[in-house]
Amino acid sequence: MFKPVEPKVSFPRLEQEILSFWQQNAIFRRSIEERPEDKLFIFYEGPPTANARPGIHHVLSRVFKDLIPRYKTMQGYRVPRKGGWDTHGLPVELEIEKELGLKSKPEIEQYGIAAFNAKCKESVSRYVEEWTRLSERIAFWADYDNPYVTYSNDYIESGWWIFKQMWDHGLVYQDYRVTPHCPRCGTSLSDHEVSLGYQDDTPDPSVFVKFRVGSGEFRDRTGIEAENVALVAWTTTPWTLPGNTALAVKEDADYGIYLVGEERLVLAQALAASVLGENPEMVGAVRGEQLVGIRYEPLYRPELNGLPIMRFGGDGHLRAVAAEENTDGLRRVASADYVSLDNGSGIVHTAPAFGAEDFAEGKDFGLLFVQPVDLRGIMADGLPGAGKFAKQADRDIERDLEERGLMLKKGTLKHTYPFCWRCSTPLLYYAKPSWYIRTTKQKESLLEGNSRINWYPEHIKAGRFGNWLENNIDWAVSRERYWGTPLPFWKCADCGEAMCCGSKAEIVANAKDRAKAEAMDDYHRPFIDEIVLRCEKCGGDARRVPEVADAWYDSGAMPYAQWHYPFENEEAFLKHFPADYICEAIDQTRGWFYTLHAEATMLKASEAIPDSIAYKNVICLGHINDEKGNKMSKSRGNTVDPWSVLDQHGADATRWYMYSASPAGSSRRFSSGLVEEGLRRFLLTLWNTYSFFVSYANIDGYKPGGEFRGPRPEIDRWLLSELNALVVKVTEEMEAFDPTDAARAIEGFVDDLSNWYVRRSRRRFWRGVSEGDADKESAYDTLYTALVTLTKLIAPFTPFVAEELWQNLVRSIDPDAPVSVHLAEWPEPDRAFIDESLNAETQLVKRVCSLGRAARAKAQIKVRQPVAQVLAKPRTEDEAAALRKNANLVTEELNARELVLLEDETAVVAYDVKPNLPVLGKKYGAEVAAIRAGLAALAPAEVAEAVRRSRNVTVAGKELEPEDILLQAQDTEGFAAAQEAGYTVAVSTTITAELADEGLARELVRRIQDMRREAGFELADRITTWVAGDADVARVVASHGEYIRGETLTTELVGGEPPAGVFRAEPDFEGTKVVLGVRKN
Repeated sequence: MFKPVEPKVSFPRLEQEILSFWQQNAIFRRSIEERPEDKLFIFYEGPPTANARPGIHHVLSRVFKDLIPRYKTMQGYRVPRKGGWDTHGLPVELEIEKELGLKSKPEIEQYGIAAFNAKCKESVSRYVEEWTRLSERIAFWADYDNPYVTYSNDYIESGWWIFKQMWDHGLVYQDYRVTPHCPRCGTSLSDHEVSLGYQDDTPDPSVFVKFRVGSGEFRDRTGIEAENVALVAWTTTPWTLPGNTALAVKEDADYGIYLVGEERLVLAQALAASVLGENPEMVGAVRGEQLVGIRYEPLYRPELNGLPIMRFGGDGHLRAVAAEENTDGLRRVASADYVSLDNGSGIVHTAPAFGAEDFAEGKDFGLLFVQPVDLRGIMADGLPGAGKFAKQADRDIERDLEERGLMLKKGTLKHTYPFCWRCSTPLLYYAKPSWYIRTTKQKESLLEGNSRINWYPEHIKAGRFGNWLENNIDWAVSRERYWGTPLPFWKCADCGEAMCCGSKAEIVANAKDRAKAEAMDDYHRPFIDEIVLRCEKCGGDARRVPEVADAWYDSGAMPYAQWHYPFENEEAFLKHFPADYICEAIDQTRGWFYTLHAEATMLKASEAIPDSIAYKNVICLGHINDEKGNKMSKSRGNTVDPWSVLDQHGADATRWYMYSASPAGSSRRFSSGLVEEGLRRFLLTLWNTYSFFVSYANIDGYKPGGEFRGPRPEIDRWLLSELNALVVKVTEEMEAFDPTDAARAIEGFVDDLSNWYVRRSRRRFWRGVSEGDADKESAYDTLYTALVTLTKLIAPFTPFVAEELWQNLVRSIDPDAPVSVHLAEWPEPDRAFIDESLNAETQLVKRVCSLGRAARAKAQIKVRQPVAQVLAKPRTEDEAAALRKNANLVTEELNARELVLLEDETAVVAYDVKPNLPVLGKKYGAEVAAIRAGLAALAPAEVAEAVRRSRNVTVAGKELEPEDILLQAQDTEGFAAAQEAGYTVAVSTTITAELADEGLARELVRRIQDMRREAGFELADRITTWVAGDADVARVVASHGEYIRGETLTTELVGGEPPAGVFRAEPDFEGTKVVLGVRKN
């Protein structure tokens, strides 16, 4: 006997029982240990930061991460899954700043770096328990008893080793460059971090500013006599104007001198109208090359207020300008290829401290370098907006220029602007010294490695990720922060020599105080900062640079640092590198996916590891939106608490929806209601089939035995054919890392199993047991085989339900079977069972029946009401033969007396013929009216015949093609039809008295069966039934009594009112009142 199965199931309650079973039997541990050590499949867990509660998007990534390892385990692979925690970085620091009420870096340093970092360390494990609890609840299996943690000394030391390999091969350097800088966080952002924070429609000023030029200077350079000359430059960042040290023009462009009032304004002729209005008065013209070298009057000279400035030397490096040096005339016009004539004025304001192109221009032309805004984004004293944040100083600068007559015009521009992805502060492009990894040197290796990675979806390889690599810039890896892996670089205070240490042992060996270095038991700031090294060049004091590494560097180091490689576990590292599979969301193409790939490529280039790729296969997930397709955010109030969904519908329902709703790489809508729809459509359908099988198998005492050897009915052969084809399909899709198509194939099979096979075979299970009933034995064996095979197929997708089915269907009768389905083997298809012809034939029958049901619904004929005929027009003679063979099946499905095959659908539909005006209009223009009239004059049947045969029709002297004519089908009288893909299926709509009686008999059977369930009768219980009604009801009971008794297990059918104490109901059958009663014998 199987354990009885309740049709009504609480999946959340069931899942709690399964969780206990897994824990008590150590199923996860055994799923690894019971697989061979020499057959590894490697999965890398992208480490989450556990300083906040997990959200529904974390459930999405975790269930996809879990799926492939489960599948590979069932295929016989050992799949170790080491958990990890990402613990460093700005998100952690910002949370602690908020808790402590700190608002700036000076306040952090006043609080104390050691105390601040201790708080950070404490916070990163604050929600570990909640993350672990959620992971367990959704059956995400990973080893969190022995995780890697990025703040551990071992992990940091491996990170230092990576830097050392790159350092020794010239792949790490420091340079003064313009970087995206967050003034709130006080640190640079890498290019991939910047990409996370762009905001559309950001308003910024749009100002056209006048830079005055002396008449003599203008004459000497251009040969043109002119008074009151000003060069017009455009900018959307007025706060950078105090840093202006040059104006850039396009050498080969034409510039005009325009009279505006008493001033002569110079700007590109191509843009003059857009700046000055229509038909501006041009009084002269010059080429851009004539303007190069002109000295102009600076808008501001911060150096006169005591602000230190620098200047680019001939070697491109910056040097300080002494206070006594004269800077008069050093601001001048230069040429630049990037000057555009598409917008602006054709003259570009250049501030080398605040733009990458400007910085390069400064190097090329030896410009001054003025930085009037500090790293906090505050404007320097003595300038408009002094003491204010740069963006807020815009208005002060605009007002000052207006008052001085230097503002030509101003407005507002909306554009895309980068904000800090963590604190939402506008980023400033700011020139400062930073440390870089020279990824551009390995561009070809990065691209070659990517060509060997399998991306799912495939377009990511050459698209989003490939484009990112093609446009790669050197990785700005340093951060001016506190809680992170300290950069292992020291600089000598005497000679400026830099050195890199790749291990603690190397630090100790070079330390001036070796005992202090040896005693260091925390590698974070400020302790590492206290270690002074002996300069390798001059023997002087070398002190560590203050920066820490980009937290993305930490996560990219996990293949090595999780093992503390190369300091130990060399064999383990080599066995587990590269990964066979990783999975995260699409934003990680510029995050973890990139840093893993970049670090592996750089290490391979440094001859430190065996391969230049860190992973072979990656599923790149789309984002998760609300049920209306909007991005989820707390501010919108449309986020979904994962626990509310799990508590209501369960983990399996949530997992199934994630897999089946849309392909992995596409965005998906999510809500509790959408999960419930998937639960009803798939899980409950499967459960009801499972419950049906167990109920009847227990009634009949069915016991699965050896292989069934008798002849099988065609419907059983069809199911086994589809089942084995499903195993092939699901295996292929899983091998292609396409869980969605695999899940949809399973869902389609379960629908066929329940709504075709079980429904079509129900009578085989209902009838009583007789000795040697091969047909019934075949039905049980077929359904049992399908359910057990499905149990294995769904195990990676819905591990809880699969376990329930396995324990009841398999373990209850075979104690030698694997303890858990997750220790079982993946099913192998038996291709001998696959009959493609039979599959196609059955699909044809199902399609015809589906169209027939649509035709019945169109005519509003109830399902239980028989019709005289169903008429079908197939597409080929082979299909017609298949339908003749299955005529009884089709008529039974569609509750029809007869199947009629048509050679031409015009027996049941007539066609209205209309011109396809959008198509004809393009072809014939004004002649359409004549064509329309000519078409109306032709016989519609003849035109329809020609179009259906793909023949041209001559109308008004024109040869019209089939696409030029629209056919609209109309049902002929007495029929209702449905059409699809060349098929037409119709039902006769005339209901005779005889058919009406049969329909009433079927309605009575349905209601009596409902009453059996409502009364709590067992499936095999025999009953007595009473029926009372009018003369029509009495007639039907008399003429169809045998049918009613057989369908409802009624031993005695009594015409009349039921006695007291009998379970009764009074249904209304379209105005006919009936009193029914049932009693168990």
